[in-house]
Amino acid sequence: MYIIAGLGNPGSKYENTRHNMGFLAIDNLAKRLNINVNRIKFKGLVGEGRIGNEKIVLLKPQTYMNNSGESIREILSFYKETPENLIVFVDDIDIGFANLRIKKGGSAGTHNGLKSIIHLIQSDEFPRIKIGVGKQYEGQDLADFVLSGFSKSDGAEIEKTIDLAVDAAVEIVENNVESAMNKYNRKKSK
Repeated sequence: MYIIAGLGNPGSKYENTRHNMGFLAIDNLAKRLNINVNRIKFKGLVGEGRIGNEKIVLLKPQTYMNNSGESIREILSFYKETPENLIVFVDDIDIGFANLRIKKGGSAGTHNGLKSIIHLIQSDEFPRIKIGVGKQYEGQDLADFVLSGFSKSDGAEIEKTIDLAVDAAVEIVENNVESAMNKYNRKKSK
């Protein structure tokens, strides 16, 4: 069994912002697999389904980004799952725009949502699928940047990356994280 979580902020105000890549990826995966992510449980929105023979639970924490670990800790505890069977979709400002990077584990870097998860589950050994959202402009406040949306052309490009991120999650479940890293870690082509 795998728990696949997408990090973001609840509410229409944040819906299509850079910080909500995780929610957008979960929505994409849910649509692809015909799963409704609408039950309120574990301080989040939850839906269950399958990828092949493997049970999956999709989760969109509703705790706001900086407290994502509360929801993740509850769901891992309920299902008695290890961090290795948790996959997290997350935005990343430290990789190029529309790039995709799958990591097996490691530090949270500058991401407060990941910091919350690592702190509350006491492990950094979970796969994460990072979607590059670009860097803020010189002098621009980081919070303002990650809570901003995309231009039409950037939005179309990020949708392609979200599709690849979802493909990578399916690859992790069907094969393993190493296979997904080999297939999907990429820099966008010029």
